[in-house]
Amino acid sequence: LGYSEAWINQRLKSIEIRKELTDEWRKRGLKEGQQFATLTDIITKAWAGKTTMEYKVLKGLKKENLRDNMTNTELILNMLAEASTKDISAATNPENFEASKLVAKQGGHVAKVAMKELEAKTGKKVVTSLNATKILKGIVDEEKGEIKKLH
Repeated sequence: LGYSEAWINQRLKSIEIRKELTDEWRKRGLKEGQQFATLTDIITKAWAGKTTMEYKVLKGLKKENLRDNMTNTELILNMLAEASTKDISAATNPENFEASKLVAKQGGHVAKVAMKELEAKTGKKVVTSLNATKILKGIVDEEKGEIKKLH
């Protein structure tokens, strides 16, 4: 599709972080499928203010992968949320799904704090409708977070 090498490397790192998180969840006896999806939604809602489905709707996605359509900043914050959740889980040893839901919320909150701080400093929202198609077609100047004027 034309992703930059830096974006590809960042995306690969995000896959590694996600795997570490799901390995942690498996170690806690959690089930892939509905439990993983629920925990992912809790993490995403905690930092981005939206469930994964709400986030996909915002970006105009149907079957496309949400992470593949995040801006650099969104992807970094999602990575922070997932890494924080994994670290908190490893440190606190949640004993069941309910306890893991609380950990997921706490991990997402770490990224929310960072996002709010960044938004306060830049005056720009982090969670946006920008998706890969818009960014790669050059419609969007991701550095500035602005839609370019089409001539």
